[in-house]
Amino acid sequence: RAPRSAGRAAAMAAPLKRCLLRRRDGREQHGVAASCLRELRDKASVILAIDKAREPITLVLAEDGTIVDDEDYFLCLPANTKFVALAKNEKWSSKSLDSGTAWLSESGDEVDSAAEKWKQLARQLKDDLSNIILMSEEDLQVLIDVPHSDLAEELAQSQAKIQVLQDTLQQVLDRREEERQSRQLLELYLEALKNEDSILSKAAESETVPRKEMDVVDTGTSSTGPSAKTALSDQILTALKEKPAPELCLDSQDLELVLKEDTQALALALRWDKQKAEALQQACDQELSKRLQQVQTLHSLRSTSKGKKTLPWGDYPGLSSKRKK
Repeated sequence: RAPRSAGRAAAMAAPLKRCLLRRRDGREQHGVAASCLRELRDKASVILAIDKAREPITLVLAEDGTIVDDEDYFLCLPANTKFVALAKNEKWSSKSLDSGTAWLSESGDEVDSAAEKWKQLARQLKDDLSNIILMSEEDLQVLIDVPHSDLAEELAQSQAKIQVLQDTLQQVLDRREEERQSRQLLELYLEALKNEDSILSKAAESETVPRKEMDVVDTGTSSTGPSAKTALSDQILTALKEKPAPELCLDSQDLELVLKEDTQALALALRWDKQKAEALQQACDQELSKRLQQVQTLHSLRSTSKGKKTLPWGDYPGLSSKRKK
């Protein structure tokens, strides 16, 4: 008993660490102070109202889902570390990332089929139509393909309003495709100018100093290079590597994941040079900022409208009708 008593006394004597707690499917954060992991779990159970039948509680880092079950590791964490409390049989998901658009994801439920996916997306629109701006092109297409009657039933709206909604979704897709084509044309134009300058420069050099052999430049993008460790899924990496203007097809959560990724690791994973990876992250940053600004603008318009009523279906600025082709 003496060693156990000594351990308790040491825990009581340990300084309190400030921590932030929340549930996996909750948005509210609770500030607590604890000297050890056991005390933090006990407080999480009380503050977050987790039923005893759903214990034991697992604490993970909100940033990346790392399980914290070692006292020494807990003591090394900085103050105000954010924790997610998981009840029995709950698992951390990347959809619960603590980020500016974490509220976009549907809490708790995993998408196991296409039917469940469109219903989940429909619920996001039911909560707030401005979520359209933050969706990926794939998600937009899923909602467009849903039969009018099914979507009308899920959203408790008339089929006429659902037609307006799907026209709006199609218009968002059309605008992203137009922007993608415009960027591609600009890139082709700049590349043509670059090649023309290069040809003229080489012609001028050949007239003065004949070159005996071509220099070989190692760009570091060989397929035999070391594989990179990255938190991005294969689906995201494929989109980044194969899609033109990939920032336009990703949803806002995926854009944030790309921004959080280490530039060097991203370059290795895509087998690009670092400069190209930096340009990609800058493009993702600009696209994410634009979307969040659009959402903020819509929310401001809604809150300042008469009686602070939600804007009617199809009346969001710039999203009112399908573009005529």
